[in-house]
Amino acid sequence: MTKRKNKINKIRNFALGLVFAGMIIMYGGIFFKSSPIIMTIFMILGLLCVIASTVVYFLIGMMSTKTVQVVCPNCEKVTKILGRVDMCMFCNEPLTLDKDLEGKEFKASYNRKSTPSSSFTKE
Repeated sequence: MTKRKNKINKIRNFALGLVFAGMIIMYGGIFFKSSPIIMTIFMILGLLCVIASTVVYFLIGMMSTKTVQVVCPNCEKVTKILGRVDMCMFCNEPLTLDKDLEGKEFKASYNRKSTPSSSFTKE
C-alpha cells in the first residue's frame, strides 16, 4: 500500500521532479556534442520541462492561497485542505470538512464529483 500524502505536497513533488527531469535531459544532450541538432533538441526538451515545472509551481501557489486552513486534531498544526478530504501536511492524519464523511475510512474517491444524473432528482 502506498503512503498517502497531502495533495498540495504531491503536486509540488511532481513539479520538483520536472525540474530534475529537465536537467537530466539537458545533460543527456552533452553526449551528442558532435551532432548540434540532436544536442539542441535535448536542450529544448529539458528547457520545456523546467518551464512546465515553473507553470505547475505557479498554479499550485495560486491554488494554495485559496485553500481552507484548519488545525489538525492530531498534531495541532495549521494545515491546508484541498477538496473534500485530504491529509495533514505534517502528520498525514486524514482530514475532512464534510460532516457526512467524519469517522469513515479515508478514500481519495470522495473528492471526485458525482455524475450529473445522480445529483439531480426528477420531480
